[in-house]
Amino acid sequence: MTSAPWHAVSVAEAAGRLGVDPGLGLDPEEAARRLARDGPNTVPERGGRGLRDLVVEQVRDVMILLLLAATVVSGLVGDLADTIAIVVILVLNAAIGVVQGLRAEHALEALRALSAPHAEVLRGGRPTRVDSAEVVVGDVVLLEAGALVPADLRLVEAASLSVAEAALTGESVPVTKGTRPVHGTAVPVGDRSCMAHRGTEVTSGRGVGLAVAVGADTEIGRVAELIIGADDVRTPLQRRLAHLSTRLAAAVVVISAVVFVAGLLRGEDPVVMLLTAVSLAVAAVPEALPAVVTISLALGAAVMVRQQALVRRLPAVETLGSVTHICSDKTGTLTRNRMAVDAVWTPSGDTDGLAEALVACTDAVLGDGDDDARGDPTEVALLRHAARSATGPARPRVGELPFDAERRRMLTLHARGSAGSAGSADRYVAFAKGAPESLLPRCGLDEGLRREADERARTMAAAGLRVLAVARRDLDRLPEDLREAERGMTLLGLVGLLDPPRPEAAAAVAECRAAGIVPVMITGDHPVTAHAIAERVGVAEPHHDASDVLTGQDLADLGDAALEARVLGARVYARVDPAQKIRIVRALQAQGQVAAMTGDGVNDAPALRQADIGVAMGAGGTDVARGASAMVLLDDNFATIVGAVREGRRIYDNIRRFVKYTLTSNAGEIWVMFLGPLLGLPLPLLPLQILWINLVTDGLPGLALAREPAEPTVMRRPPRPPEESIFAHGVTWHIAWVGLLIGGVSLAGMGWARLEGAENWQTVVFTVLVLAQLGHSLAVRSETQPSFGRRFATNPALLGAVVLTVGLQLAVVYLPWLQGVFQTGGLSARQLVVCVGLALVVPAAVEGEKALVRRGLLYGRSGS
Repeated sequence: MTSAPWHAVSVAEAAGRLGVDPGLGLDPEEAARRLARDGPNTVPERGGRGLRDLVVEQVRDVMILLLLAATVVSGLVGDLADTIAIVVILVLNAAIGVVQGLRAEHALEALRALSAPHAEVLRGGRPTRVDSAEVVVGDVVLLEAGALVPADLRLVEAASLSVAEAALTGESVPVTKGTRPVHGTAVPVGDRSCMAHRGTEVTSGRGVGLAVAVGADTEIGRVAELIIGADDVRTPLQRRLAHLSTRLAAAVVVISAVVFVAGLLRGEDPVVMLLTAVSLAVAAVPEALPAVVTISLALGAAVMVRQQALVRRLPAVETLGSVTHICSDKTGTLTRNRMAVDAVWTPSGDTDGLAEALVACTDAVLGDGDDDARGDPTEVALLRHAARSATGPARPRVGELPFDAERRRMLTLHARGSAGSAGSADRYVAFAKGAPESLLPRCGLDEGLRREADERARTMAAAGLRVLAVARRDLDRLPEDLREAERGMTLLGLVGLLDPPRPEAAAAVAECRAAGIVPVMITGDHPVTAHAIAERVGVAEPHHDASDVLTGQDLADLGDAALEARVLGARVYARVDPAQKIRIVRALQAQGQVAAMTGDGVNDAPALRQADIGVAMGAGGTDVARGASAMVLLDDNFATIVGAVREGRRIYDNIRRFVKYTLTSNAGEIWVMFLGPLLGLPLPLLPLQILWINLVTDGLPGLALAREPAEPTVMRRPPRPPEESIFAHGVTWHIAWVGLLIGGVSLAGMGWARLEGAENWQTVVFTVLVLAQLGHSLAVRSETQPSFGRRFATNPALLGAVVLTVGLQLAVVYLPWLQGVFQTGGLSARQLVVCVGLALVVPAAVEGEKALVRRGLLYGRSGS
């Protein structure tokens, strides 16, 4: 007989079927057995590419297959040695592609593991935090606002519990949950009020549920294949470059066809010309560009993790370079999220007496470490401050009046001496602390001192501090009504507290401004406090004051058009609720801005999704906020956002460098093979030589450019417009003229060698082309700065790649057994000097281009 569905059975029956006590949960050993039996709690998803997939990707390209076919034909009718050599080079090319792909997959897998959600379960009667993948059938799962439901649960407790089920049902309004069974076998998911399903979000309340299905057996697991089919992980830049590769492929095929026909008309061997044309097409088509973008973004994201920024979506790395506004929370992001004493005033200069009062009049307790203190954050801050100068333990407390919202002060009474001390057993001291307007009237102050105390309190409050007055009174006896002890007190001083800025916040904000990024503070705090912190860290404009702060009430009063008119000038928002954040984001986007928005709560999720880059808090945020974000701050630090922007700009710059270098190199090869026959010269390069150049110059040096450090000016330039082409700022012109120059110097070497009557003229053009491309890789490291000065040694990977490639080229030229394979002849010292001299023309010309750019004479930009 088929069991009733979980939503139709009682809590007791569900627990019995699962073999678990809802009050204790599974014991750890049983949970481990069930995990081994049922497998991890994961749903089917689009997996990473395995070794087989990567190998297939390398050989399924039409050009590669055509070259293989032509190579086989050549082997059957011609030189078998050439055929073997071409196949070996193609295998090496494929091996490099596979290694690159595996590195990217490993980096992506590491990112996926880091971003895995967690769950709170009962194990052996104790709450335990585990990875969601470790939740097993029968686990007792604890739910609270902000959590993602880790499995399909039969609820056993629900206290004001609401769950957003849009991920499953499309219903945008959260559903109220309960524990009563819902009878029927075909009840829709949205009507199962006693169930909480995997992937849904707890929006309010708390609950406890029994895991009745995990992994592929959950409701969301059943539709996982549809989710996989709809997944598109390609970034906008990848899509643009894939389109570019397709267009370039068409152009290269036409050029290769022209080279083939021209060779035939000159009487060249048809098989050789076929191999030459196809080899040229293979070498010139930048089919790897989209894959290189994936590798660069994935490995860059792995670097960001080490800098405490976890990128959850690769397109965010691209977008980071375009961010114009960073809208940040105050507490914990710009500040330390730990109250501290910032200002102290005492009328008599007696700080020891003030410290004694703060130690006595508190309910907080300090532990052994900074994070071990217990109590109200304000009291903890006062106690930490006082502990530096207090000379002994607090006096024994004999009475107290706790703080309340009406009195706005706290009173404690203490014996002045230890019990039994002569002459002191019947003497007491009262200490009080509270709001100045509440405590100062109870102090015996003359008019001048009262005015000074009031003025000091106002000054502290205007600076955004929370101000407390501290007083004492000596007593001969304990009054029957303890409130009597608050009369005629002696003012000990005023203490101003605030949540201080993080030490690195001001420098990070300044770096933002230098980079053309506008930092914006959004907080639920008081406008005066918000402006004070904003002023300290540099968010507030110099001419702004607290009256320029936009409050939540101001936002409620402003229509969308009015907010759009003011949003570009606003720097500080106070008393803002999470629902208003999305209006701020939309207003910025309506003005053409690219906004990053931070958030940590459930209600922040819509704004995080709406933002161009949603940034969730990793340490103090909710699962829902992290799920809605594109990036997670593992340390909740504003400086980490700025560091991520810097890294994002570096990664994008390096992708531009790779594109510029690769396409310029390919253009040089095309010009050599296209112009040589047109100028009446013999075929400049053999098919094997073309493929060798593609292997050694596009391989190691090209990939090493991805490790280029950021330029010194990377954070001193404005954000990149999001739709700006990767070929902006003269990249297209650079590819055209430098490619023609590389082709020109290579053909010049060929012409010189032929005039000299050298039989190894083909080796000359072969070597010049390789060395010119390597020189270009060194020069292209910066768009404006000289590459052969202080920057020369900043990328050891590139220098090593260039040295290794030069060594491989010399081996091909001088080792007898390789000379036979590549049909090269050893170069004399004079020929080698000429080859090097011709190749150096290319980096020298690129450095000249950069000098003109620095002066603002080229491409409409300048550099410092």
